[in-house]
Amino acid sequence: MARYTGAVCRLCRREGTKLFLKGTKCTSDRCPIEKRNFPPGQHGKDRKAKIVGYGLQLHEKQKAKRMYFTLEGQFRAYYEKANRAQGVTGELLIQQLERRLDNVAFRLGFAISRRQARQVVRHGHVSVNGRKVNIPSFQVNVGDEIAIRESAKKQIIIEQGTQYAAQNPVPVWLEANFENMSGRILSLPKRKDVNLPINEQLIVELYSK
Repeated sequence: MARYTGAVCRLCRREGTKLFLKGTKCTSDRCPIEKRNFPPGQHGKDRKAKIVGYGLQLHEKQKAKRMYFTLEGQFRAYYEKANRAQGVTGELLIQQLERRLDNVAFRLGFAISRRQARQVVRHGHVSVNGRKVNIPSFQVNVGDEIAIRESAKKQIIIEQGTQYAAQNPVPVWLEANFENMSGRILSLPKRKDVNLPINEQLIVELYSK
């Protein structure tokens, strides 16, 4: 599957906001957007175009895709599933993104960023209800037990993630056990529990055209 392999800090500068793709670096004074808060490229400083209408809607979709590391086909499938279900489409879309296994691994402190959590899942270090799952987009459900497999608990990046998460609050829809490197899904995530700079209504408007 195709995926972005370039410098992720350029993505934050492109969107003009922190997407929190590099973990601890994003909260330090080393964050590139703190030093160069303008789009990347030769003419980044000179371009000051006002974004309106379709541009704003596309902007929000790109932010969400980049935060959760999804491609267009997969992201649209999330939207279509949310649109068919009963409820507020935008909130159901965010809920599906939050229920991705790589995102849950990040939220539980198995990594310091979603990108790193994706790698942890891909390498088979995470189990769901006692079974190894190496699919980052796997959708977790209420009651599922998520844990780092015993053979991977001494991995440096996982230990770093646990230390990072211990200093940051775990969402109320999750229960984390940092000592055992495990967690449980207590409930489905609500929009108010997802503190991310995304206007999902603009994404819905974009796909509704």
